[in-house]
Amino acid sequence: MIFIILSIILAIVGVVGAVAPGLPGSILSWGAFFLLSFHPSSSFSTTQIIIIAVIAVAITVMDYIIPSISTKKFGGSKASVWGSNIGLIISIVGLPFGPQGLLGVIVWPFLGALVGEFIKCKKLKPSAKAAFGAFIGFLCGSGLKLIYGIVILFLIIKELIRIN
Repeated sequence: MIFIILSIILAIVGVVGAVAPGLPGSILSWGAFFLLSFHPSSSFSTTQIIIIAVIAVAITVMDYIIPSISTKKFGGSKASVWGSNIGLIISIVGLPFGPQGLLGVIVWPFLGALVGEFIKCKKLKPSAKAAFGAFIGFLCGSGLKLIYGIVILFLIIKELIRIN
């Protein structure tokens, strides 16, 4: 029973972690899947657990890479990529100190990319374009984590229905 309860809690926190800053949503979702595999009636195979883990790690890594790639695709330089990354760090570190929540994790990387690019090129339009690229990258990374978390939650619910 404890495996079931903890697995459900982890799966829900994993979905929340897809959009909440500072929570490793994909890893928590995988943890829920892994934990449920210890239930005596679980049908999850070792191969499934490994595949799901590899996907979680890949999504976690991509979540940090996609905003940089997106910023570059929208014309940003290394300065805007650095600014976006610094903004992301500020949003995560500042989370306990203010009610910024999801808004902060969107705004700070955007502002960081905007300021970083503006310092380099001194023009607002290309700076705003690079900042928009950082925002698109954030949406893509969060979207991947959210889809992964929902799929894992679905697999867990499906398994719980099968077990009971």
